[in-house]
Amino acid sequence: MQPEQALLKTPLHSAHAEAKARFTPFAGYDMPVQYADGVLTEHRWAREHAGLFDVSHMGPAVLHLNSPSGDPERDHAAIAAALEQLVPADLQRLKRGRQRYTFLLNANGGIIDDLMVLRPERDDRQDRLFLVVNAGTKPADFALIGQALAGTATLTPLADHALIALQGPEAAAVFAALVPQALDLSFMQGRWFGWESHFLSVTRSGYTGEDGFEIMIDNEAAPALWTRLLEDGRVRPIGLGARDSLRLEAGLPLYGHDLDESISPVEAGLTFALSKRRLAAADFPGAARILGELADGPERVRVGLKVQGAPAREGADIATPDGAVVGRVTSGGFSPTLSQPIALAFVPPALAAPGTRLNAIVRGKPQPAEVVALPFVPHRYARQP
Repeated sequence: MQPEQALLKTPLHSAHAEAKARFTPFAGYDMPVQYADGVLTEHRWAREHAGLFDVSHMGPAVLHLNSPSGDPERDHAAIAAALEQLVPADLQRLKRGRQRYTFLLNANGGIIDDLMVLRPERDDRQDRLFLVVNAGTKPADFALIGQALAGTATLTPLADHALIALQGPEAAAVFAALVPQALDLSFMQGRWFGWESHFLSVTRSGYTGEDGFEIMIDNEAAPALWTRLLEDGRVRPIGLGARDSLRLEAGLPLYGHDLDESISPVEAGLTFALSKRRLAAADFPGAARILGELADGPERVRVGLKVQGAPAREGADIATPDGAVVGRVTSGGFSPTLSQPIALAFVPPALAAPGTRLNAIVRGKPQPAEVVALPFVPHRYARQP
């Protein structure tokens, strides 16, 4: 037998250990699942104050042209066109300093991964795009992008940088004490700032449904920033346990659970991320399937469920009141905000309307479940008026 591969550690691992975090393996990393206060308290703190998350296991990278022209707009058009071969987003029209959510798609329109793409602001950086992909898929994602765009562009993983997320209703006030200019950002905007002697790449975004920031900083400086943020009494560290319950309440899909290579953006209810220009051109992977589903409807759709009784976990069957199995839970757990179990599941479109009564099969027994509109808890992003 081969020995198990050693788990990777983020640059903040020692800080988590000092805080008496409980660790768990996740996407090849040894990650904090909770701290002394526990998942429930951490979840509520992030909803009411500001939570600090180590997301350094994610996959930040920069994609840059091999032969830039030096003309900013021409170079942006070229790098955008290169990446558009793999995604359905309109990156050509992405404004400077804006971030976009999109997908790597396979030839059948299935989601290889979901990712963020940021266009820098400065003239001398228009030959590049900054990406963040999921932790569990980053080796395959990086290989796919690198091979597909070889000769045109080069993808460079930013393994020498950590990622920190600050999320919650008090996150903006907390971060403004360190970087006042960050308050100028609105949801899905990004910019580079100076903090002490370091550069920070900051986007006003996150995966909790709350206002907040995702901050990229070099590995050596990450512990100092982490400690500085925690010196503010409005901030507490939050582990993977509460991060998952927060994103579930926000109705946000998790790759490898609610999204995979068999699921299309239409089935997942993510059509907002499909560009009108790209749909009209049908020039992205899997366009035939996706256009067909938009025209005729998919065979299944992602819905939110409020469940009575015990939580319905991933893999639980969803059945009609007469016992016919019609779907499956992909994410499920207890909602601290709503004080009841909730779940994401895939069911036929005919059973997807809010108010539809179904059953979740938990430990072999049917429990009443009702389809509800997503998100379960309203988003509080800082959008422009």
